[in-house]
Amino acid sequence: MGDIQTYWQHFFRGTKENQDWWHKKKELCKRREAQIVKVKGRGLVLSKQSYDTIRSMKYAVHFVYLMKHGDLFYTEEQVIPYQLVKKSNEENRHQYIEKPSVESGNNLIPVFKQENNKDNHRETEYNRLEAVKYAERWWNSYNPEYLRFEDDCTNYISQCLRAGGGPMWGEPVRERGWWYGNDSWSFSWSVAHSFRWYLSGSERGIRGIEVETPEELNPGDVICYDFNGDGAWNHTTIVVRKDAENMPLVNAHTDNSRNRYWSYEDSTAWTPEIKYKFFRIEIS
Repeated sequence: MGDIQTYWQHFFRGTKENQDWWHKKKELCKRREAQIVKVKGRGLVLSKQSYDTIRSMKYAVHFVYLMKHGDLFYTEEQVIPYQLVKKSNEENRHQYIEKPSVESGNNLIPVFKQENNKDNHRETEYNRLEAVKYAERWWNSYNPEYLRFEDDCTNYISQCLRAGGGPMWGEPVRERGWWYGNDSWSFSWSVAHSFRWYLSGSERGIRGIEVETPEELNPGDVICYDFNGDGAWNHTTIVVRKDAENMPLVNAHTDNSRNRYWSYEDSTAWTPEIKYKFFRIEIS
């Protein structure tokens, strides 16, 4: 099917969805008065299939953007999964994979390794530096001490907060507390909707102090997203730095991203009805 490096360079010519994504990203930069100085990409083939006259290939593209915002230069990174479908006498079609499968070898079985299940250590202060260091270390990979979920965004954020000293409690009741251990976990650990409501209602362990604007957040704080504005919270990110106008740049899993602008207006999931919750993280 050819060299993946050739294919990623031409994927913008694929579906309207791909073209819209790039258009959204450029429009977002324009509104922010930010500039994409340079963009690089490299592809990784995940799987290939062929049947009769149809051939398909799943691959991921790792984009690296050199961004300039005011006097600030920084690197934004994003990994996007795609599928290339080729039929005889038809143009190649590059399609975004909305929910890529979690694969272990050739099976759809996630790797799970449980260590240090019992941890009664309690921190009295949230260590933002350690949370951000963890977010940077694992933004595009997966800590083998934890289960990897198909929708991994909130699992990743919970790990970051745990690295920052967030105390777990509530085990073994999945509807209670915020915890991970003994081959199980609370809904608040891994489900974006449950995590959002846990943060706003928690009076023990980690808790979220809701603020009105993203400028009030600091590295180590959390943003929750309701893309459709229908009350179902479906994404979570962690702030890792601020841009030249004091706006958050975030890391996230599922579509793995680093130093991404907080609003997600360049996302295929974004809609005009989107709602956000901004939480300053504390430990009580």
